[in-house]
Order: sequence, then structure tokens, then C-alpha cells
Amino acid sequence: MVTRTPTLSILAALAIFLATTSFADAQSCNGILVSYAYTGGLRLPPNVSDAAKQPYRFESTLTVLNNGLDELKSWKVFVGFDHDELLVSASNAVLADGTTLPASVGNGTVFAGYPMTDLKTAVETAGDLTQMQVQINLLGTVFGVAPPTVPMPKSINLANDGFLCRKSNSQGKNASSVCCTRDPKFKTNITTDEEFLPRQNGDLSIMYDVIRTYDSNYWAEVTIANHNPLGRLDNWRLSWDWMNDEFIYTMKGAYPAVVDASDCLFGKQGTFYRDLDFANVLNCERRPTIIDLPPTKFNDSDLGKIPFCCRNGTILPPSMDPSMSASRFQMQVFKMPPALNRSLLLPPQNWQISGTLNPDYKCGAPVRVSPSENPDPSGLPLNKTVIASWQVVCNITTAKGTSNKCCVSFSAYYNDSVIPCKTCACGCPKKTERTCSATAPAMWLPPEALLVPFENRTAKAVAWASLKHFQVPNPLPCSDNCGVSINWHLYTDYTKGWSARVTLFNWGETSFADWFTAVQMDKAAAGFEKMYSFNATLLDGVNNTIIMQGLPGLNYLVAETDGADPLRDPRVPGKQQSVISFTKKTTPGINMARGDGFPTKVFFNGEECSLPSVYPTSSGFRNGFSFATSMLLTMLLILLMR
Repeated sequence: MVTRTPTLSILAALAIFLATTSFADAQSCNGILVSYAYTGGLRLPPNVSDAAKQPYRFESTLTVLNNGLDELKSWKVFVGFDHDELLVSASNAVLADGTTLPASVGNGTVFAGYPMTDLKTAVETAGDLTQMQVQINLLGTVFGVAPPTVPMPKSINLANDGFLCRKSNSQGKNASSVCCTRDPKFKTNITTDEEFLPRQNGDLSIMYDVIRTYDSNYWAEVTIANHNPLGRLDNWRLSWDWMNDEFIYTMKGAYPAVVDASDCLFGKQGTFYRDLDFANVLNCERRPTIIDLPPTKFNDSDLGKIPFCCRNGTILPPSMDPSMSASRFQMQVFKMPPALNRSLLLPPQNWQISGTLNPDYKCGAPVRVSPSENPDPSGLPLNKTVIASWQVVCNITTAKGTSNKCCVSFSAYYNDSVIPCKTCACGCPKKTERTCSATAPAMWLPPEALLVPFENRTAKAVAWASLKHFQVPNPLPCSDNCGVSINWHLYTDYTKGWSARVTLFNWGETSFADWFTAVQMDKAAAGFEKMYSFNATLLDGVNNTIIMQGLPGLNYLVAETDGADPLRDPRVPGKQQSVISFTKKTTPGINMARGDGFPTKVFFNGEECSLPSVYPTSSGFRNGFSFATSMLLTMLLILLMR
């Protein structure tokens, strides 16, 4: 029995393999063979009249086989679904972008291995398919593809770096395969005998380090590190999926957004851990959400005393403050059978992180890397290695159709009007047909209109249009609906230099501590000299971007508040203002009237803002009146900020 058991398992795996993969393909491919086989489907209710929208069930098998000489670490495969598929389940794999199933995959998706992430070679396993190969059983819904037509993907490829894939080979109408071999021109910084993959670069990295382990539980340390010079997070919320019924017993440095042990108490965890006091368990959700603690808990013996913890979820760009560009917490995780072994450690999957008015991040699957090293707590001049480490890399993404979260208006000393940002720049109301137009261009404004909420600007905008003989749309354009707006005013222009005035308005209900703004100026940034009421500097390594932030003690952009007389006065935005000066010595030929003095991109707290589509022109130049309106706006701001 002892000698026959492994043989039987190999024969069983071989039978499954041969059922879904061409034997000729398996023999001829001296690399990674990826195959896809459609195994069945049926019509699903409801019955709809539009054949293109009729749902059908589909079942298929994706197979990845390592026929090469090198172990394939952290395998990833792209499947080019092309029929509006909704994937319901996938065995032995997760979606590499961190999306939780069920998920729409109609534009294609990348699978990553779980729990089997690495595929060994035939040489090192004597042909053991259970170690060389992984099979993913896919189940989902497809629309408009009725049997006997088969909803095959348009392509399948290995998604690991450093591989070249041949043209896919079809086996009838139900299956296809592709052979991928190593690219001889691809340069890598690892050798084939290294145990772990190298750490990857990204906008944000999350390290999942196991620092202590026991048979039934372990302690993990999670470190979130920001590497993007303009990315940041405020009130970060971190979530993941437990894949094996794990639960969080206790934490230090952060806390679950929901403290609830009922899922454990009435579930399989409560049955297994009969002697455990579940009143002390923090969270039993399959997908917990973790939030940071306030600074008052940093020195708390029970909850704090973790480096980089307890900052209300604020992670700044390293260009602002390297010491504030990371966040860390620890948690005790209890495991469930059959994972009751101190050496069997599996990280959670499908990581996601978000913040308030911050960029959107897409996170990849955890990748096993070399164990992290930390300074020894005893104070000795040496590093202590953790037990195991996984890295999750997150990058800033902008989904198609995503609205902006901030907007910019332009004005200049040579033009009376302010050009606001675009209509519905940050999204439109749900019902606009009776109230406003989502397509009408934004109306130009008098300077003082920037100081009042949008709903109070209508009379000013209409009166200004009448005075300047501008066209008035009917219905009027919708608001920009942006919580934060920035006015860039071209202030002066003279022989040796020029200046602009930057004003920030916070129309939202959230105050921003340690705010920053970055402006990209392709032609003018090299001439930057000084900013007077903000800290400002050219971004390291980027010669066209200026990053600015409030001075110490003045770096808090407050939320909108009531006016002096709430029954009569409109609400007042939080605001800050400064003048920025430039020299023309390093930027000869710069032309203000042509638009060279206006930014081409503006970011607030890492989020790109919407810009006007045109610049102020000098055709309506009346120097005395424009200077007066400029001074009026400045004086009004000074009075409101008292």
C-alpha cells in the first residue's frame, strides 16, 4: 500500500490531464503548456426575447503544465474571455487583480495560483503531474452563446514575465492550447536556483510577514508602504479574503471596521475551538475590512506601540515625508483544519485598499518573497528574519468612465472672466432632465462667484453673461459636483518673470490634514522660484512638476462651514491661498497669453483634477478693471479667513 499510493495518484492525475490536453501538444512543448477545454453548458432562466442577452451556464477546465527545465514560480495565466462572461467560481486559482468572485470577466482576466503557486519540473519530480501541473475548473455564466456553439476565449497566454507564447493550437471547437517558452532576450535579476522571487516595484506595496507561528494560530505583521511620489491614502481601508475559514483573534496597531464573532460562534470555528472564549475574538468575516487607529492609541499597551501605526489612516507620499509614507499593524490569526501545522502558512487573497478622495489602487495576488529582516528588538546590531513573507503590489489605476474628484478653474489679469472646470467634472446628478443640462458648456463667471457655493452662483453667472453678451444655455449647465476646487490665476507678467495665485477651496464635509497639490507645467516649471504662503519644491526626478503643501501649522484644509448668518449667508468653503513666482531666465520664449503660464495637469492629494478645455484669452483685456477684480477676490478671501 505504501508504494502503490503515490503511483495511483500520478495515474489519476495523468488521466485527468489526458482528458483535457492533446498528448501531441504535451510532448512537443518544451516550456509551459497552457490549455483550455470547454466541458459543458446549458440554458439558464429567465427566458428573454433578445437572444444576445439570454444567459447560459458554461463549464471549462484551464490547465497549466510545466514541461520546461526551470521551476515556474507564482504562475499567472491570461484568459481572453470574449462573450460578456460572469465567472462564478474557479478552483485552485484566484483573480490576479484582487477581484472577489463572482466577477465580470468579459474583457479577459488573469488567473494566479492558489494554493499551488509554483509548478515544479519533470526532472526534479520524476514526472509527477501533481507537482508539475495545476487544473482550474471554471464555472460561470455567458450571454448570447447558445449550445451547440461553444464560447471559447479569443486567446490564452502565460502572463509571467520573460516568456514568449506561440500561436494557439485548436483541438476541434472545444479546446485550444498554447506553448510558452522562456525569452532568451529577457533580462532577470534572479537565478533559477533561488528559492523566492524578488520583490517587485509598484505604487504601493503590502508586506504580509509571519512573525510567530504555532500549530493552530500565527501572528502576522502587515506593512503598507507608499512608493508613488504623488500617491497617498487618507482613512485607508484594507480588505482581503480568508480562503480557509481563518479568523482574527486580536490586533495591535489597527482594528476591524466591524467587531463581530457571531460567524465563528455559530459556524465550524465554534465547533472546532470548543474551549476558546469567542467573546474576545475580534472578527470572523470571510472578508474583513481593517482601519487604522487614531494617534491617541499609539502608546496604548494593548492596542498600540507598533511602529508606523495609529495615524488615522494617513499615508503620505515619500516626496512629502518619508517617515509618514508607511503604516503597520499586527494580528493574531487562528487557522482551521486541515491547516493545523505551524509550517503550513497560507496568506489571504484578493487584497483591496481604498481611501478618501485618493487614487484607486488595483492589487495583485500575494507573491512569496524572501523573509523580511527587521532590527533586533534587543538593540543588538543585527537583523532578525521573520518566518515567511508575501508581497502584494498595488498600482494606481483609472477605470474607464471614472469621474474626477476635484476641479480647476483658470483666470488671468488680462481677462475679466473665470473659466470654471467642465460641467459634471466630478459626476452628474442622477436626474438632470428637468433641472440642468449635463452637456451644456460651463458658464464663465465673475471672480467673486468663486467664493459662493454652486447653487448660489446662478444669478451671478446669468448676470455676468448678460453683461458680457455670453450665450445662456437653456437649461443651465449642471454643477461640477466636485468637493475640492482650485483656482489658478495668472497674476503678473513682466520682462524677467511672472507670478500666479493659487487658491484652494474645500466644498466638502471632510477636512484634509497634511494636504498637498502638485501642478505639472511642461514649459514653465523649470523657472520656479518661490512660493510665499505654501511650501513648494520641484519634484525629485521630475523636472516639470511642482509639489506644494501648507506650512507647518497651516497644513489643514478645513471643510465647508455655515456662513456668519446661516439663515441669510451661503455656506463658506475651507480655503487657502498663496502666490507662486517664476523667472524667465531659464524658460526663454515663454508666452503667457498663449497658455504657457497654466498647468497641464493638477493633482490634489494624489487625485488628478479636471481642467478647463480653454485658456483665458487677452481679447477682452481691460487692465484697470481686471486688476481691481483680482484685488477684490484677494481682499474677500482675507476677510473670510479671519
